[in-house]
Amino acid sequence: MRLPVFLLLLFLLASKAHAFQNDSIPDKRLNRVLTVGGVGYGATLLGLSQVWYKDQGFVGFSFFNDNAEWKQMDKAGHFYSTYQFSRIGNGLLKWAGVDTKRAAFWASVAGTGLLIPIEILDGFSPDFGFSYGDMIANTAGSAFYLGQDLLWNEQRIKPKLSFHQTSLAAQSPHLLGNGLAEELIKDYNGQTYWLSVDIHAFAKQSNFPKWLNLALGYGAQDMVRGRDFQNNQLGFDSYRQLYLGIDFDLSYIETDKKWLKTLLFILDGIHIPAPAFEFNSRKSKMHWFAY
Repeated sequence: MRLPVFLLLLFLLASKAHAFQNDSIPDKRLNRVLTVGGVGYGATLLGLSQVWYKDQGFVGFSFFNDNAEWKQMDKAGHFYSTYQFSRIGNGLLKWAGVDTKRAAFWASVAGTGLLIPIEILDGFSPDFGFSYGDMIANTAGSAFYLGQDLLWNEQRIKPKLSFHQTSLAAQSPHLLGNGLAEELIKDYNGQTYWLSVDIHAFAKQSNFPKWLNLALGYGAQDMVRGRDFQNNQLGFDSYRQLYLGIDFDLSYIETDKKWLKTLLFILDGIHIPAPAFEFNSRKSKMHWFAY
């Protein structure tokens, strides 16, 4: 599996380089982005294949329908990830001198493309399989970024993530993670995905605070297994959570300091704790610091 994945990586990098070769852009910057990104991505895939798939081994390629698992929280994670990959890639390509439209397009293509090898690895795994639901979510996240750029020349609706540790991880550490780093990725009970809506950009009202956004959140609770009947067998009644609250748009903060710009760029993908009202099938409630 290592060789096909490596060849696919080289193909993606070569295609991107060919797409830009006739443009009058700073070659050193673009080469740096492609080289560092390619090496880092290749190392990540190699490490993942050794750590995640080594003990399982590989079998014949198969498909797997996991759309009913985890209250679709994993699909929200795929959507969020490819959107952020596209956002980061767009920033890097623009820094390298690529024009705005082309940067957004190729960053969105890369956003989905970066996860294709991982989905293929899953397809050869005896414990998983190639999930078409994951691929749809991956494509949707990148398309959401590109669509807004084409429609408005800006991102008016930004996917964000918040996380807190839960006691449920101890109930199933092999699935939900053991320790903060693993739980951040695996424990869907502690994750909440948000859509931060830029009211100022839509309303065009100069007197409305630019930094104040409307936040729509989605989460789920009481999940120690993927499917509802599995949770019920273990005495857990999983349920969805919907949130309506506020968010802070840090992209409107102006600064000349590069380190602060970088920090604000990173934080703009995270939902900072803020007031939100939770709706669920059990008991709706107000959170003064929802995260």
